Amino acid sequence: MEDLRVSELNLKEALHHYFGFDAFKGEQQQIIQNILDGENTFVIMPTGGGKSLCYQLPALMMEGTAIIVSPLIALMKNQVDAIRYVSDQGNIAHFLNSSLSKNEITQVKNDIVKGTTKMLYVAPESLTKQENIDFLSNVNVSFFAIDEAHCISEWGHDFRPEYRRLREIFEKISHVPVIALTATATPKVQLDIQKNLNMLDARVFKDSFNRPNLYYEIRPKREVEKEIIKYVRSKEGQSGIVYCLSRKKVEEIAELLQVNGIKALPYHAGLDAESRAKHQDMFLMEEVNVIVATIAFGMGIDKPDVRFVIHHDIPKSIESYYQETGRAGRDGGIGECIAFYSYKDIEKLDKFLANKPLTEQEIGRQLLHEIVSYAETSVCRRKYILHYFGEQFDEKRCSDLCDNCKFPRERVEGGEFVLKLLTTVHQLEEQFKAKHYCSFLSGQITADIKAYKHEQSPTFGVGKEKDEHFWNAVIRQAIIGGLLEKDVESFGLLRLTPEGKQFMKAPGSFLLLKEHDFSNTDDSEHFATSGRETAFDAQLYDLLVDLRKSVAKEMGVPPFVVFQDPSLKDMCLQYPITMDELTHVQGVGVGKAQRFGEPFIALIEHYVHKNDIDRPQDFVFKSLVNKSGLKVQLIQNIDRQLSLEDFAANQGKSFDEILHEIETIVSSGTRVNLSYYINQRIDLTEQDEIFHYFNAADTDDIGVAYREFDGLYSEEELRLVRLRYMSEIAN
Repeated sequence: MEDLRVSELNLKEALHHYFGFDAFKGEQQQIIQNILDGENTFVIMPTGGGKSLCYQLPALMMEGTAIIVSPLIALMKNQVDAIRYVSDQGNIAHFLNSSLSKNEITQVKNDIVKGTTKMLYVAPESLTKQENIDFLSNVNVSFFAIDEAHCISEWGHDFRPEYRRLREIFEKISHVPVIALTATATPKVQLDIQKNLNMLDARVFKDSFNRPNLYYEIRPKREVEKEIIKYVRSKEGQSGIVYCLSRKKVEEIAELLQVNGIKALPYHAGLDAESRAKHQDMFLMEEVNVIVATIAFGMGIDKPDVRFVIHHDIPKSIESYYQETGRAGRDGGIGECIAFYSYKDIEKLDKFLANKPLTEQEIGRQLLHEIVSYAETSVCRRKYILHYFGEQFDEKRCSDLCDNCKFPRERVEGGEFVLKLLTTVHQLEEQFKAKHYCSFLSGQITADIKAYKHEQSPTFGVGKEKDEHFWNAVIRQAIIGGLLEKDVESFGLLRLTPEGKQFMKAPGSFLLLKEHDFSNTDDSEHFATSGRETAFDAQLYDLLVDLRKSVAKEMGVPPFVVFQDPSLKDMCLQYPITMDELTHVQGVGVGKAQRFGEPFIALIEHYVHKNDIDRPQDFVFKSLVNKSGLKVQLIQNIDRQLSLEDFAANQGKSFDEILHEIETIVSSGTRVNLSYYINQRIDLTEQDEIFHYFNAADTDDIGVAYREFDGLYSEEELRLVRLRYMSEIAN
């Protein structure tokens, strides 16, 4: 590459020469000029805004080597690979970290000494090593750049203690300008970074945090694996990232996607470096469509056409969420950001904080409270995010690119509630966090309320007609509306703003949005009986019951032998109209479907067409549940005529659980010969008596059978003979 200097080319010509672009984005040109002028620079620019070019171009134009501090090995590799493509010299950029061998480190240092390396990416841990400090002290350094600078701040979402030593290390190496860059920084984090780097004099460039091409949606965490498969299938051939909190969950979801025919790979810190690099490259080269990852993946990954980012678990802060969703739509095309939320996730994240120092716990819990507020709010999500980062936004500009604007919730007059809240904050002298005010207003006597003797206050419980959930929503909306603010320095104490004080003097209208309720998720106790029943088709059920009677009569068997009640009910939810679809109904295996299914799917198909019913999307979800392995082992053990008690003990399960598993296998149409076991437990004459009872009965209900025999046989004995009956007659 020919040697070009600032004096020889203006910035636009240099941009075109090195990168092939004809114009800068946003404030890139002013940022680069500031660096070239030798000034300290602080850049806050959203993901996809072009941060890396802000230090790459001046590094290529200036004398010496720019030292770029980067937090992740994967990110360094990606950045170095990308910059080498703009040059005909492979040594134009290098990285220095623990993944290199001694010979590779020697090569890197030789290229820097020769002056051919313009950019050196280095991990903060590597920079603290004395041998590296000594080496770099004798090198012509053009400037220092700190990528992901939010890692400096304890208030940032990805705090790294080694980042706080960077300033002292820089001063040991060279007195040159510093550029700090981040995609997420609240005003508090920004100030913390500048103080730590001793660059309060830096010129600050802050771009809008609005990503107008991203769609934001929060969904309750119900049947989340099935929902993810369904969603990813609807985006066939498109690139996406699925984020999970744990490595174990990453592996599970990646395998689940693969089993369901989706090209996906896992990425987390537990994989060896070679596998991580390979998986990352396969994603970048579009050999796989989906990466399932912990947050270790994606920082600075330069893949412009990521069309969706899914959060299987809600992140620990709005900064994390913003940065991770920011990996979608970097080419300007639509990017969809879907996050699944449940209270259980928040409880897990809160437990992670337990062993941390008290200050870190306080900060972590405040960040958690913010993400909970974001998830549960009915306010425009874009407005909420931008308000968090200190930016005002008119929700009318959202253009339905968030679920709350696309499906707006009911608004009710809430001026009286807002006034009660503001009055309470004033009365308690602005000394408490949101949770305390919620307890006070709703009349909940908590440990904190008792500690301050607030239950003795004449206004305690002034809003007890509403619960804490409601008051939390009022607080959130009052903050967004500018009537209250959180004092970040004091870990989130609520303060009245001038607008809030004015509202107290002259109360007026304040429209409140009805907030989301996320109590109904997979970890909720009542989930099993909610949700699905609303879709149950009682009219179809009656028709199927009548059909079952006639089929059973024709075949000379009791109705439950044909299909059991749970199977009929599931048909009224799924509307199966092919033999394959019928095998995905609860309790219906291939054998049972082939033996009894034809008239049932014919009836359902006629019913669907006649009533113009929208069936659930054709969707076959292959599960990874370990029960399939248990089923195979169980059948093998029965074939070998082994003891069921021994099998239960080996599996760490109760005998009742094993019996239930066999009942599931048999009810779905698989024949199981348990005679060897039943004959040891029950006399043949008694077996025949129970067998003949089921052959004449209208129901296979064990409770009914127990009463019919006046308790002569135990429930366990009745269940065992019922298994023999179903295997011999139904299957």
